[in-house]
Amino acid sequence: MSITKALFGKTKNNETIDIFTLSNSNGVSVQVINYGATIVSIKTPDKDGNLGDIVFGYDNVSSYEDCDKYIGATLGRCANRIKNGKFTLEDVEYSLATNNHPNHLHGGIKGFNKVVWQASIDEAKELLELSYLSKDGEEGYPGNLKVTITYTLSEDNSFKINYKAVTDKTTIVNLSNHSYFNLTANPNISPLNHELVINADSFTEIDDTFAPNGKLIDVAKTPMDFKKSKAVINDIKSDFPQLVLANGYDHNFVLNSKGDINVLAAKLTEETTGRSLEVYTTMPCMQFYSSNFLDGTNIGKNGFHYEQRAALCFETQYAPNAINLPSFTSPILKKGEEYNQSTIFKFSTL
Repeated sequence: MSITKALFGKTKNNETIDIFTLSNSNGVSVQVINYGATIVSIKTPDKDGNLGDIVFGYDNVSSYEDCDKYIGATLGRCANRIKNGKFTLEDVEYSLATNNHPNHLHGGIKGFNKVVWQASIDEAKELLELSYLSKDGEEGYPGNLKVTITYTLSEDNSFKINYKAVTDKTTIVNLSNHSYFNLTANPNISPLNHELVINADSFTEIDDTFAPNGKLIDVAKTPMDFKKSKAVINDIKSDFPQLVLANGYDHNFVLNSKGDINVLAAKLTEETTGRSLEVYTTMPCMQFYSSNFLDGTNIGKNGFHYEQRAALCFETQYAPNAINLPSFTSPILKKGEEYNQSTIFKFSTL
């Protein structure tokens, strides 16, 4: 595995943004920039050996600065929604930006997706490391939080993201990545014919603001059941109330893998190209999102317009709004503890 570095561009504040390319001997490559710790490109071979870019991204820094769809970005301090932007820690109530009215979403107005990270290449360990210090009070969160993300690409085509964080004051942490996948490598071809497996018996019901209300729903005999492989298109237009509410899939699934990174969390396959993506994670949950809020106004790499439902997202995480729902795994991190979570995206062909 090799890692190279090149200049990607400058921010509006004249900060230097570099692009790092991780590649292996099979032709698989992953590109990451230090703006937002963002995945720009993932190229994998199809069944005939032809390489294609299977994630959405942009060609320049300014497009990432203007992007409001979190394309490829690291999400934090707290991925997904916090109901009404409020939570209480150690008898202190904190109020966050309600940037997804009436809720807080993906870390706020300037979350981890909108900051410049410090980057370094560890050639001995064959990894890329990005770090960021989120200061006490940033976006309303308590505590100075030091975050380190490492990216590795192995010869078995496993791309691993490891998140670590420490704090000097009790806070909440829920980190994830928001890559948009289309295994055809062509944004003009719908991914809704992709076959999907999600290893989950239940999902968290959302209210009319898209925030979980604390209720778990059994997926059995509902359009949310992906325990056996099926095409995403099969049920996405059903009259199931949760799908109607979200205009598609935008739901948190409680994984049966229960934090065991060796147990499959999800698998996506595309018959025409033969590409396959497997997801493994130490996190208890995963948001499956069918890019319902893309609308064609985002113009990505090679001039592609990213249309509604043109990609699929797999955001490994704690349950959204978990800080306000005691029955879910807590995102609380205390001084002296370490947040340490990993997710693997493994690529192959059928």
